Formats: sequence, structure tokens, C-alpha cells
Amino acid sequence: MQKDTSTTAPSTTSGRVRHRKRSNEVIPEVSKANGTKLLVNDKSKYKSMLIRAYSSVWMIGGFVLIIYMGHLYITAMVVVIQIFMARELFNLLRRAHEDRQLPGFRLLNWHFFFTAMLFVYGRILSQCLVNTVTSDMVLYWLVSNLIKYHMVICYSLYIAGFMWFILTLKKKMYKYQFGQYAWTHMILIVVFGQSSFTVASIFEGIFWFLLPATLIVINDIAAYIFGFFFGRTPLIKLSPKKTWEGFIGASVTTIISAFMLANIMGRSQWLTCPRKDLSTGWLHCDPGPLFKPESYPLPGCISHWFSWKEISILPIQWHSLCLGLFASIIAPFGGFFASGFKRAFKIKVCSQNLCFSNQDVSKYNPFRSGRNRLAVCFHFCRTLVIVFRDMVELPTEWIARWLWPCLHTYIISHLLCRKLSRLK
Repeated sequence: MQKDTSTTAPSTTSGRVRHRKRSNEVIPEVSKANGTKLLVNDKSKYKSMLIRAYSSVWMIGGFVLIIYMGHLYITAMVVVIQIFMARELFNLLRRAHEDRQLPGFRLLNWHFFFTAMLFVYGRILSQCLVNTVTSDMVLYWLVSNLIKYHMVICYSLYIAGFMWFILTLKKKMYKYQFGQYAWTHMILIVVFGQSSFTVASIFEGIFWFLLPATLIVINDIAAYIFGFFFGRTPLIKLSPKKTWEGFIGASVTTIISAFMLANIMGRSQWLTCPRKDLSTGWLHCDPGPLFKPESYPLPGCISHWFSWKEISILPIQWHSLCLGLFASIIAPFGGFFASGFKRAFKIKVCSQNLCFSNQDVSKYNPFRSGRNRLAVCFHFCRTLVIVFRDMVELPTEWIARWLWPCLHTYIISHLLCRKLSRLK
């Protein structure tokens, strides 16, 4: 009788076992309890809403307080956000093993960062600083000389950083060091290229900073509320909880809010007057043509039922519709970019002994999740404000002033990204 060995045969005949390489991307998990990713079907959505509402109140309250304090404090807020953004981006490709073999190499990143900060803000705020110290002859002489040699000082600091980098090159670490060098310059272009527009718009009038920032916050909140109650159709795979219902509802809400908020903000001199120095006193100025109300007669059928014969509308309200349209359609893609960015680099949030992946960030740390998403959205909107404002006021010069610098920045960024991908 032949012995059956088919069931006793080992499952593997070789000692070598092949393992499939896993992807570094974080795939959002489907909730086992709910069986779906949509927020409208999430059983714990009300608890999540309370957490988000609590964090939103604190964030909006702090933002309003800073706006009330004035231009200088808003600029300080932008600088603080820049530092935190740079720190997170510096740590993104950091390797602990290589850094231990390169003591002091991490300081080089911050040397380039503060050199870029001195260069950008020195050019933007130089005239405001001079106007502030005109009453003191000693400070005026000192500031005037610093501004006179500002370019030389910044260039010398950069050359010193370049020489510092060359002297720290270590055998078998060249690839990692040059990759960090390219990544540092990429961060400086992204962070300061956009933030310089923000600071410039602040001193031209808080209105140009506050309106787009408020529209982005409104769009984010409205998208969450409409998706919370009506969301049924998924919008994009990068953000599984985003729905078409939330996107459309938020777009309509943002455009209507833009028209109404422009009327409210445009009548405040504190928000529309430009700041020529670094003081914090109250502002008085003659409003520009965009902020002078114009009267429009109402149709006879409307004036027959109401006592109003005409309505007063600021010209900036019509222009704000373009900002609202941009904030509602284009800016949310900044949030999608942030979602894909976090999944591509497998970003986690660690607090004490606990670590959470990107899908748990908003649950345990809503401040960080909302801050990053809104910062990326505003990143796209603030450049449009500068271009749009100059296009309205100086329609023949905006291409020469802004289109070429933006194109030049894009080319440099693209070349640095290609170089970094090859080094990896």
C-alpha cells in the first residue's frame, strides 16, 4: 500500500523566505465599528465635533486677539509659524544615526534659516524701521548703516554657512549631507517665498491678510458641517472623509461670506489703512477707491415693497467674490496636498509614550492637524492676494513684478527636488 505523503510534506522546501517590500505610505484604516469612512455614518462624530469646536474656539479667539493688537503682532505670529513649520520640515528627513555622527550639523540648517529671515524681513521692513527711529539720532544712524550694508551682511552670512557646510563634510556621509543641504534650501524657498508676500500685505492693510485667512477658515468649517450632516459622496481618496456635499456647500458659503465680510471689514480704518512704521497706535487715513461706497439703485419691484431706494456697496465687495471663489475651489487642494504629504512620509505625532499615525492626529491633537491644513491652504491664497491687489491697482505692471519671480522660484524648486530624489 502506497503511503500518502502529500499531507505531511513541508509547506516550504527552501530555507529562504521572500518578503514583499512594504510601502511607506500610511493607508487610512476603515473603522471596524462603522464599516465606512464617511463622517455622516461615524457613530462617534458628535464627540469629534465637540473636540473640534473646542479647539476652534481657542484658535479663533487667539487669532482675533492678535488682529486687535496690530500689524507688528501679526507679523510676529507669522514669524513664529514659520519657525514651527521649518522645524517640522527639517525633522522630516532627519536620521538620528547620521546626526549622531555629525555633531553641530543641525545648527547649519538654522543658520541658513535665520540668514534668509534677515534678508527677507530686512528688505520688507527697512523703511518702516527707519520711520520708527527718526526721532532718535543715534538709533537712526545705526539703523541707516545696517540697512545700507544689509545685502553685504546677508551675503557674508550665507557664504559663511556655505564654508561651514564644506568643512563639515565627512567620509561616507556625503550623500546624506548634500541631501540635507538641498532640502534646507527647498524649505527656505517654500517658507519665505510665500511668507514674504504675507508680511508685505499686512503692512499694506490688515484687510488683505484677514479676509483671505477668514475665508479659508470659513471654508474649512463649512465643509466639515455640510459633510457632517449631508455627506454621502466621497470626493477624493487622499481625504476619505471629504465629500462632494461638503465641498459644494462650503463653496457657496465661502462666496457669500466673502461678499458680506468685505463690506464689514472694508469700512474699518484699522483694517484698511497701511502702516508706515512699527508702532501700534490707531490709524487714520483717507480710504482708497476700493473702500469708498458706491450707491446702486434698486429695481422698482423691490423698492415698491421696501423703503430702500438704493443700496451702498463697496467696490472691494465685487473683487472679494474672486477671492471667495479661489478660497472655495483652489485652496482646499492645499489640504489635499497636506494629506498626501503626511501619508507619503508616514508622519506620526508623539506625545510622551504614545504615538499616533496621521489618521489619529485630529482626534488627539486637533490644534496641530487644523494648523497644518489651514497653513497649507493659506499658502496658496496669500500669493493670489498680492497678485490680485496689484492687478487691480496697477494692471500694466503686475506681470513684470510677480509672474517672473514666481516662475523663477518654481524652476529652482523643481531642480532642487529632482536633485534630492536622485540623491535618495
